[in-house]
Amino acid sequence: MSYHVLIVEDEPSLSDYVKKELIFEDYQVSTAFDGLSALEIFETAKPAIDVVLLDWMIPKLDGLTVLRRMKKIQPDTPIIFLTARDYIGDKVAGLDAGADDYITKPFEIEELLARLRLIFRKWSNSSSKVYELDYLKVDLSAHTTEVAGQTVNLTQREFSLLSYFLEHRGIVISRAYILDDVWGMDFDGQENTVDAYVRYLRAKIDLPNHKSLIETVRGIGYRLNNEN
Repeated sequence: MSYHVLIVEDEPSLSDYVKKELIFEDYQVSTAFDGLSALEIFETAKPAIDVVLLDWMIPKLDGLTVLRRMKKIQPDTPIIFLTARDYIGDKVAGLDAGADDYITKPFEIEELLARLRLIFRKWSNSSSKVYELDYLKVDLSAHTTEVAGQTVNLTQREFSLLSYFLEHRGIVISRAYILDDVWGMDFDGQENTVDAYVRYLRAKIDLPNHKSLIETVRGIGYRLNNEN
């Protein structure tokens, strides 16, 4: 299996070096040079991002903010800080915010590769959580979605939203709660963002001539249909 790594680093020479080494090791690699681009790639990448290498001091949004938002989008995606900030307080802040590892610059590429292998060993050994509903099958650990036996590609945000509905199956959830729980309380978007992503999901997971799996509850929000 070839894992997909996102490198978020604003120093081009370092980003290029790490990218070349990872490609040589048979990883798929995407790169971003600022926080906003990193979040956009993280949400829309196909195949989905499996691990993020994240610099702390990057333009537009700092690494800590990016980390927190990524963990809201997809909590299970491992994130490793790569940073020159070696103050113990920074390490504690990063780990407390959800970082899975912390590597201080300068570093040897062999150490980074070893840390990645460790993360993926833990990931592959973790118990799989699989949801099945009628013709829909979602594996949270493998980050895969199947509709009538066929794999469909979801963005990180779409997968997070679908997982959230599955974990709250049969419960009516307001748009405000969905926005807070899936996008995060610091997200400044509007509730119609939820409507847009529900449409995206329906287009990908609903079968023709079948009742939609995601039911609209007028005046309140949505519910994953519990009757299929």
